Amino acid sequence: MLDRLIVRILTNAIAIYIASEVVSGFTLEEDSFMVLLSAGLIFGVINFFIKPIVKLISAPLMLLSLGLFTIIINIGMLFLLDYCVDAIQINGFWAAFWAMAVISAVNIFIGFFSKK
Repeated sequence: MLDRLIVRILTNAIAIYIASEVVSGFTLEEDSFMVLLSAGLIFGVINFFIKPIVKLISAPLMLLSLGLFTIIINIGMLFLLDYCVDAIQINGFWAAFWAMAVISAVNIFIGFFSKK
């Protein structure tokens, strides 16, 4: 169980780093390993505790939009990460949208190969 938690934190940190390198408007002001680890940990906590509550509250909107409202929820979680971590800077909705797409793709890719 602890190894899965560590893998999730490292995956989030790697995904945030890749998004900061690829997406313009999504910047990481400090490229230190500890900042990435703390951002990965905070993003994991946000996704574990806050995201399910928001998804439950917005279930009618998700049903009406056939699940597309999940994209807005994910972008909101990324803006919450921006608020919590001073080293992350998001400049606008589209930067958050593309950063969310990159972070999701990296998480899916690494999660696919880290399954036992």
